[in-house]
Amino acid sequence: MKNQMVSKEKMKKLIDVAAGRIPADLVIKNCRTINVFSGKISEGDIAFAGGLIAGIGDYEGIEEVDAEGRYAAPGFIDSHIHIESSYVSPEEIGRLLVPHGTTTIMADPHEIVNVCGISGLEYMIKAAENTALDVKYELPSCVPATPFEHSGAIIDAGIIEKLVGNDNIAGLGEFMDFPGVINGTDEALAKIAAAKAVGKFVDGHIPGVTGKALSAYAAAGIAADHECSTVEEMNERLERGMYILLRQGSACHDLRTLLQGVTGENSRRCLLCSDDRQPRTIIHEGHIDNHLRICVEEGLDPVTAIRMATLNAAECFDMKDRGAVAPGYRGDVVLLDELKDFNVNRVFIEGKLAAEEGRYLPAVSKCDINAVKGSVTLKDFSKDKFKMNLSSNRVNVIKILPGGVVTAKEIEEIQLDEEGEFIRNPQVDIVKTAVVERHKETGNVACGFLKGYGIKDGAIALSIAHDSHNIIVVGVDDSEMEFAVKTLADQGGGIVLTREGEVIENMPLPIAGLMSDRSGEWVEQKLTDIHFKAKEQLGISGDVEPVMTLCFMSLAVIPEIKLTDMGLFDVTQMSFIPVEAE
Repeated sequence: MKNQMVSKEKMKKLIDVAAGRIPADLVIKNCRTINVFSGKISEGDIAFAGGLIAGIGDYEGIEEVDAEGRYAAPGFIDSHIHIESSYVSPEEIGRLLVPHGTTTIMADPHEIVNVCGISGLEYMIKAAENTALDVKYELPSCVPATPFEHSGAIIDAGIIEKLVGNDNIAGLGEFMDFPGVINGTDEALAKIAAAKAVGKFVDGHIPGVTGKALSAYAAAGIAADHECSTVEEMNERLERGMYILLRQGSACHDLRTLLQGVTGENSRRCLLCSDDRQPRTIIHEGHIDNHLRICVEEGLDPVTAIRMATLNAAECFDMKDRGAVAPGYRGDVVLLDELKDFNVNRVFIEGKLAAEEGRYLPAVSKCDINAVKGSVTLKDFSKDKFKMNLSSNRVNVIKILPGGVVTAKEIEEIQLDEEGEFIRNPQVDIVKTAVVERHKETGNVACGFLKGYGIKDGAIALSIAHDSHNIIVVGVDDSEMEFAVKTLADQGGGIVLTREGEVIENMPLPIAGLMSDRSGEWVEQKLTDIHFKAKEQLGISGDVEPVMTLCFMSLAVIPEIKLTDMGLFDVTQMSFIPVEAE
């Protein structure tokens, strides 16, 4: 993470350039500058000195760039993203995002920290030094995300107290243990107090929380929430003083819905975020530039939309050095052809050209990944672990709901053999799923049933299963599921599709079983092949995103029912429930 330090000498040069006494390092000539403070657009030049913006008006520079009348906006800020969910390394996410105008991201690395602990965080920080993108890392607040699953590490309040004050930590990541906050548990409050004691923000995560419980969460001083799915939820949080992160990712598409509630009065408390964004989405749709297109399509004023992508995020997360094109601010500027499609012509980061017409310009070098490899270990695993020995054919099932990661709990009747084992009916869209612990060799395997996924043949196994990232597998029979899990372990994690005892597609993810060390384009092609074969050969439902959907089926902080390595979990009751229904 890069910090802008301004010495007396640097300040003197900046002032001299601003006053016109000496030429600027760089001047962008003939641009229309978007002023996110006033909401106005002015014509003129932008002068840079020492990586900062010196002035706006009429300037001369040692180097000059003709914007040819294009719009100049502040560099875009993604207010909440998990790099790991892009399946690429920090160096590679920078290469993908910067050409789309993104210059800063607020990154919560809780995925890799759940797997590798603090060594995972250290790897992410080191890797981010190799990209022009400014990656602001938040210290994960909930590792594991809940006490209802096994993860590869535990980050308790004592560890947070030691680390949260470090210069390379921007704040405390999304606080998913909202019951702990609302009920005032010692551990939850100690974590928040540790961040507040060193002046760091705390990001939020409160799906479905309303009323007095919401007030209790907001009273803890938690800054923002990205889990709103309705305008009513958004307004309730805004009225309690929280910022709202309007999310448009690869899995969750809340932006268009929430924009219906954005007004002139509340827009200053609204930000834009991805949360999870795969290379396929970035390459074909873009990043924050895509969010801005959607904002304008939904009738929002383009300057207001840009403010949500820049100044609002900077203010929310205490970044006083960026978010605007103004004297003394960081030299992060995006040249846009127009304010409808938001086509990005050039991107300047700290006053240097970083991308031009879709091309990332800096050389890409990657740091060593040995410290975060070899993260998949199993104990005593075989298909016998998938036996359920049920005594009733009435079972609780996880029903996939369209358009997101929220699920519904339903009771269904299934067929059982004489030993109480599931017999799949090809005419009924219910299949067995399992979560296999992969961190501590506990040998844990928990089984349940999934409805609406649509798989008709073979199996799919992933080492990406939010948030503890154990192995999650779904298949048409136990033998297929066993083969998929063992193959996944042998390749060191990632994604495996099998059919009739053969691998039909796979994507190894050697970095903690979460990220590839290859290019974004390679990952995009692999995911394209995986999606095609999942639908064409395994029969996954056409409206189901086969990877992102499955990897959220163990996320025990998103309602209504999920499966962890410890069992079937009812998120609304915050307790385990039996597979057999009453």
